[in-house]
Amino acid sequence: MTDEMKPENADGIPGWGGFEFGRRLALKAAGAIAASGAIVSLADVSAAHAASKSSTIKIGYVSPRTGALADFAGPDNFVLQEIRKSSYFAKGITIGKTKYKIEITEKDTQSLGNIAVQVTQELINSGVDLILVSSAPETTIPVATTCEQYKIPCVSTVVPWEAYWGGFSGATITAQGGAGGTGPIYNSMFFFGIPQFVGTFVPMWKRVQAQTKCNSNVAEMYPNDSDGNAFRAAFAPTVGAIYPSGGYNFVDGGAYTDLSTDYTSMIQTFKTGGKGGASCDLFINCPLPPDFQTFWTQASQQNYNPKLATVAKVMLFPTDAYALGDLSNNIATDAWFTPYSPYKSSLTGMTASKFCTAYQNENGGKNGQWVQSMGSTYSLFEIAIQGLKRVTNPHNRLALAKALQTVSYDGMCGPINMNSKSKDPMVASPAKGIAMIQPVGVQWKPGSTDLVGHKKYAWSQVVVDNSLNKHIPLNGTLEPTNA
Repeated sequence: MTDEMKPENADGIPGWGGFEFGRRLALKAAGAIAASGAIVSLADVSAAHAASKSSTIKIGYVSPRTGALADFAGPDNFVLQEIRKSSYFAKGITIGKTKYKIEITEKDTQSLGNIAVQVTQELINSGVDLILVSSAPETTIPVATTCEQYKIPCVSTVVPWEAYWGGFSGATITAQGGAGGTGPIYNSMFFFGIPQFVGTFVPMWKRVQAQTKCNSNVAEMYPNDSDGNAFRAAFAPTVGAIYPSGGYNFVDGGAYTDLSTDYTSMIQTFKTGGKGGASCDLFINCPLPPDFQTFWTQASQQNYNPKLATVAKVMLFPTDAYALGDLSNNIATDAWFTPYSPYKSSLTGMTASKFCTAYQNENGGKNGQWVQSMGSTYSLFEIAIQGLKRVTNPHNRLALAKALQTVSYDGMCGPINMNSKSKDPMVASPAKGIAMIQPVGVQWKPGSTDLVGHKKYAWSQVVVDNSLNKHIPLNGTLEPTNA
């Protein structure tokens, strides 16, 4: 078993690690770079690259096509097909007086950090101008930190900003939860962080409490791994800071080992460990997907049925819902891209709805449903074009990196501003080069017609709370997970 696959590290598994998790992944990436010895000496390469007269702009795209993270990259073929058909990628882009064609090279990380480093080195050695990377800290951080070390512009997504920031030497998190220290020069990213998870989940808690008169005891299912420990340290304090009068009582079920098979003790804690010996009517977690499936099945069998389950890291994709079957009913999670938004492509004008409809029509079947990651992957290439429009020489890596850190536009994932000065802390950039997008709350509903393409699937995600993003309309009713 490789180091990336050890359960206690949770590497190669979808996750939402915090600052320290990012630091550890970066250290592992540095070790992989040192061990490989495969990369060319880059002391003077950036200057030489800037002097290149090539009429081709080379973009590398890195994602986990195979392995434990493969669901994130499931729509990649379709998304890249749509990108390549768009004008700039099909016909080229004029910068200054020169017409450039754009070439995209794809790489698969196999959901492993050391492979992520390896394929990034291959792209660097091939002379890419820019690298785009998506899908979970285990992929994005090794790629981003490798690019920073070798002065290659890089844009990341689907990585909480705290984990991303923690990957860079000199970066810190302030006492107020902001970005401190010295951050990256060659990197940019867009996604969100712990405050946005809180801002998505707690409004749903409040509404279900009003509906059911349930208590304020919150069950916390956090494993003893980097992700679990990050949530354990940050989630409850952030709830207290944002909702100081919430009165929530958090009940930690214990730092269990990943891939455990018996959660009886934890379930008993949740059934009787609240104030006055009451059950925990609210539920939050960030486990490995198979662990949640095991826990949730055992909880049902042992009659622990919280009024509302809000889950992070799991239940993001249709495959998760199909794996749980009927037990998926009304489980809530966050969504960073939906086809129900009013957003559209900055490259073609295609709406989010038509984008997802085209994907479902082309793929079909239960595995052909729209997934959140298709929007964020698409936006990576929108940002690349926005950055290229801001430079006079696309081969000048430093200039391109600086341009990417100032990108501000509206596209498939909505408004993306890499240097937002908004007074709203949920929207403002924690640091230059970090854009915050606003998720919504969704629930899995059975047997309903998906509003996208009017196809009927056994399970569909519907938007039930838009507290953080009023632009995305509700298309479902927030209901208790268990009556």
